[in-house]
Amino acid sequence: VQLQASGGGLVQAGGSLRLSCAASGRTFSSYAMGWFRQAPGKEREFVAACSWSGGSTYYADSVKGRFTISRDNAKDTVYLQMNSLKPEDTAVYYCAASTYGSLQVLAFDYHYWGQGTLVTVSS
Repeated sequence: VQLQASGGGLVQAGGSLRLSCAASGRTFSSYAMGWFRQAPGKEREFVAACSWSGGSTYYADSVKGRFTISRDNAKDTVYLQMNSLKPEDTAVYYCAASTYGSLQVLAFDYHYWGQGTLVTVSS
């Protein structure tokens, strides 16, 4: 599976962005998907995840209520809608796929990674 993330950019605090992650491969619909981020000088951290169907979702406390993960299995794409963005959301955002169909929150349990897309939130 190859993952291609897009949709990052520069936005003012309080604004919104929608990230997309397009997957190649016939088994996307059976994979759990997740989003992680890495800010400058910090370790990669979990942001959001969903199960293979999208029926189960989970969020880091720092983004709960502001970010929404969703997926369209017909388009082999997972999304991350980010609202009420804060400067501390500035990071490179990575999408990842897990061959485990159930929702995963640990980076260790993801087997494929996209290249990352940069999100910069100005104050």
